[in-house]
Amino acid sequence: MKRPVRNDGRLPDQLREWTITCGILEHAEGSALIETGRTRVVASASVEDRVPAFLRNEGKGWVTAEYAMLPRATHSRSPRERGGRIGGRTMEIQRLIGRSLRSVTDLRGFGERTVTIDCDVLQADGGTRVASITAAWVALHKCFEFLLDQGLIERVPLHDSVAAVSVGVVNNVALLDLDYDEDSMAEVDMNVVMTGKGRLVEVQATAEGSPFSVARLNSLIRLARTGIEHIEKLQRRTLGLSPSSCSVA
Repeated sequence: MKRPVRNDGRLPDQLREWTITCGILEHAEGSALIETGRTRVVASASVEDRVPAFLRNEGKGWVTAEYAMLPRATHSRSPRERGGRIGGRTMEIQRLIGRSLRSVTDLRGFGERTVTIDCDVLQADGGTRVASITAAWVALHKCFEFLLDQGLIERVPLHDSVAAVSVGVVNNVALLDLDYDEDSMAEVDMNVVMTGKGRLVEVQATAEGSPFSVARLNSLIRLARTGIEHIEKLQRRTLGLSPSSCSVA
């Protein structure tokens, strides 16, 4: 790994400062604020005693997500997305969050209920989707803890943790956890979603200029894994979990 220092003083393989704070919303069944550098996202979990039509009478629950950015999360105001006027990027991100959470959830473990995770970006400086996934899993865990405390479920129905991080190539140097400036000039831009056991959920990789090699792809995934290992430890520490267990039961 080359060792040039980035604009914010980090080394190429160094995460920004990540913090997660639980329970920031009084009324949500689970909530978490994540801060990654200057990016800040709130994830909140809500439970409904119903499921989509395609799951009725199947004995399974559903986990889904919605994603939005506050109008002044960025340098200039962005109009609010309302009703059916949801942009393609927003739809893609909220589907990604939902898929990521369902990949580690036992849908039969919480009855015919729907858990919706709302991810709201308070401030954006790159990596909002990976921060949302990471915070969403914490909020989902807290939601299941709430249901467990209420006697509505017998255990926390999660097989594993899930977290995400961005990686990329800027000036031919592989970087971990890109901020907005780095992302905007990256030659390769990638988001990696991975479980605590090191299994891939999703890899979104784009060559912004010239195509890149499979060797470069693999090296970026390895770099992402080192970051996700640190993030996963933060998730567990925030929730008070042991390194080997997702459940507090």
